[in-house]
Amino acid sequence: MTFEEILEKSGSLVYTNVGVSMRPLIREGKDVMRIKRADGEIRKYDVVLFKRPHISGRGHYVLHRVIRISKDGGYWIVGDNCVSGEMVSRENIIGVLEAVVRNGKTVRAEDLSYRFYVAFWCAPYRFRFFVLRSLRFAKRALLKLRSVFFGR
Repeated sequence: MTFEEILEKSGSLVYTNVGVSMRPLIREGKDVMRIKRADGEIRKYDVVLFKRPHISGRGHYVLHRVIRISKDGGYWIVGDNCVSGEMVSRENIIGVLEAVVRNGKTVRAEDLSYRFYVAFWCAPYRFRFFVLRSLRFAKRALLKLRSVFFGR
C-alpha cells in the first residue's frame, strides 16, 4: 500500500523515517512521525511529505520543510540538516507533519518548543551552511587534539 493510499483511507500516517536530512528534529529509526493528509493550505515552515518523481516512474518519498512559497504556487523545500533544496509543486505534496514522538513524548507543530526550534534553526536557513561547516570543523579539530594528546 502506498503512502497516498494510506493517507486517503485513514487521513493520517504513522512511521519512522530513513535518512538524516531532518536532523535534529527527527532522528533516523528512533522518532515516530505522524503525518496528516495535505488537504488544507501549505504554509511556510510546514514539514511536508512529497513524492519526488523518478525516471523509472515509481517515485521517491521525501519529508522536508517548506522554506519559501513562490508566486507561481511552487514550494522551495529544504531538509533541516541540508544546505540545498528543491522546488516542489503542490500536486506532489501528499502530507504535512502533525507531530513527532521522541522517547514517548509528543511534540506538535504548534508547541512552543517546536516554534523556538523553527525560529532559531529553520528561519535563518541561509546561514545553516556556515553553522554546519563550523560544527564539522570543530568536531574534526577536537578529534585531532584528542589524538595528539591522548594517542587515540
